[in-house]
Amino acid sequence: MKKLSLIVPCYNEAEVLPAFYREITRVAETCREKYEFELLFVNDGSKDDTLHILEGFAEKDDRVKYISFSRNFGKEGAMLAGLEHSTGDFAGFIDADLQHSPDLIPEMLKAVDEEGYDVAACKRVDRAGEKKFKSFLSASFYKLINKISETYIDEGAQDYRIMTRSVVDSILAMRENIRFTKGIFSWVGFSTKWFPHENRERAAGETKWSVRKLFKYAMDGIIGYTSSPLRIPLYLGIGLLILSVVYAIGVIIRLISIGYVFSLTLRGILFGVLFVGGLILVSIGIAGEYLARIYTEVKDRPKYLIAKTNIQ
Repeated sequence: MKKLSLIVPCYNEAEVLPAFYREITRVAETCREKYEFELLFVNDGSKDDTLHILEGFAEKDDRVKYISFSRNFGKEGAMLAGLEHSTGDFAGFIDADLQHSPDLIPEMLKAVDEEGYDVAACKRVDRAGEKKFKSFLSASFYKLINKISETYIDEGAQDYRIMTRSVVDSILAMRENIRFTKGIFSWVGFSTKWFPHENRERAAGETKWSVRKLFKYAMDGIIGYTSSPLRIPLYLGIGLLILSVVYAIGVIIRLISIGYVFSLTLRGILFGVLFVGGLILVSIGIAGEYLARIYTEVKDRPKYLIAKTNIQ
């Protein structure tokens, strides 16, 4: 019998975990003739009763394994920890908030076990229930990164997926500290079967993804998967050089034809200084973002620390 390790990142999910556990065990029961389930919960430094609830699940169900971090390391760290501790022939991710429908799991397992696919992944087909501003930012991010990056990332692609062990090993071979898992999924490749998935409301609790966190996540993706921003200062410098030459030619022509140069006011000088100074600071900032990531990678600190687990 083949085994599926289903990884569930959790951060302050105490309200929804009982409902999630009921749903996931119901689906596992429908697959029990062909597949063994390992439910691997990763408690990402929750401040509510998430860990206590997971310990209760583990006491009555030996399929339940949990890893509890010493603090909040972020979803990327939780996903990595789950993969590193998974033992199944297949491994997958699903959110605890029930926005990912567990009922798709049997079809996804069939795709990777019987149909020859390496990955069965869900793609969101709508953004119902999401704030329009967030939807706009998300769509803009995918358009931007797919224009400047060599790694194409499908818009609407979700973390909800099931993968073969060869795919899991390939992902684990990528050891960068600042991880952008959606980019990693695309970069490693492999044959993927996409499952359309309608957006669902959270069963309970509130989303942990603020606009600020989404912006930081987007920056990690852009800087991690393209060096194009480093070329922006070069293009800006060339543009300013051309403008300065055109301006100088204009001044010379005016001097020859009229006999004097129109006065350049203090405001004009101040604007020019601020404009050029701003471009310089932007250029330094872009280079600084890449340098900061080099600094983080060189330190090579642990990507997460485990405070408690029932995994032997």
